[in-house]
Amino acid sequence: MIAFSRRVAQWQRAEGRHTLPWQNTHDPYRIWLSEIMLQQTQVATVIPYYERFLAQFPTVADLAVADEEAVMALWAGLGYYTRARNLHACARRIMSDWGGRFPPTAAEIETLPGIGRSTAAAIAAFAYGERSPILDGNVKRVFARHFGIEGDPSKRAVEQRMWAIAQAEVPPEGPEAADEMRRYTQGLMDLGATLCTRGDPDCGQCPVRDTCVALREARQHELPTPRVRKAVPERHTRMLVIEKAGEVLLQRRPSPGIWGGLWSLPEFDDGDALAACRVLGVAPAETVRLPTFSHTFTHFRLHVEPWHVQAGPVALKDGAGNPPQIWMPTAEVEGAALPAPVKKLLQGLFRRGGLL
Repeated sequence: MIAFSRRVAQWQRAEGRHTLPWQNTHDPYRIWLSEIMLQQTQVATVIPYYERFLAQFPTVADLAVADEEAVMALWAGLGYYTRARNLHACARRIMSDWGGRFPPTAAEIETLPGIGRSTAAAIAAFAYGERSPILDGNVKRVFARHFGIEGDPSKRAVEQRMWAIAQAEVPPEGPEAADEMRRYTQGLMDLGATLCTRGDPDCGQCPVRDTCVALREARQHELPTPRVRKAVPERHTRMLVIEKAGEVLLQRRPSPGIWGGLWSLPEFDDGDALAACRVLGVAPAETVRLPTFSHTFTHFRLHVEPWHVQAGPVALKDGAGNPPQIWMPTAEVEGAALPAPVKKLLQGLFRRGGLL
């Protein structure tokens, strides 16, 4: 039987994905950027963000000297904003500690901000042909089914078993090892994304179906073992859309934290909108409650009750303990670094009012 890695690599050459914008390059900057954006985000969503980001910051040096707000504005809507802050910090580290060149090994890449073991290995494989195994979510699903690995892959013991298999299955050394490693790494990603999918695996087209434990035992929908789902906590907050003369009041979100570093609407939990406005130094001329909306994060669901406030006289209370605040022209909302649900709320509101 041909080795597992060889079958995956051969399939990738013939049937895998070859036209994604971050493929067909050995540039570690472009590879790194794509790997970070693809964490917990689908390819179709990432592509336009990736292209806009590269147009603005074509090199790691450009990213390193960029203003954080410009970085966050380009990331806004992609979610998991810690990735963007780590990306920026990582670029600066590469410039300061590595002379502007990406570290040459997976072990060294892993020391950079926001880069874990699997991501470091993927960058090293694609950029340098290093024989380091990957183990992202798609690969865990492929391994669980093919090798018949039971247990929750997020548990340490199960994950360590998968890492051992991942290491054992890397292509062997040889004159074509670098290309084979790139093909194999991409092939594992392609298998998980296109054939060995979560809900409807296409086993008939799989290049390793002849040795797949799950297929042989008809357990494709049992493996990987589902994690025990906990009830999603519910949180509630209220937001103020304070508007005056074609501008809206925004506050900088604290970092770390949800939406950290982005501009968002002032929030309040206690009392009413009038009292919250007075705390900010705003005298409302008119206050209207808007429809509640919800946004689901990884670990909880947030329910937001927004209030639209037409501001009268304003004397904002800046100072110690208060977040930075700005008045942003409503025409600039679309291009600003705002959380996606907040931007959607403002766009809908101001378009209806003819202000966008």
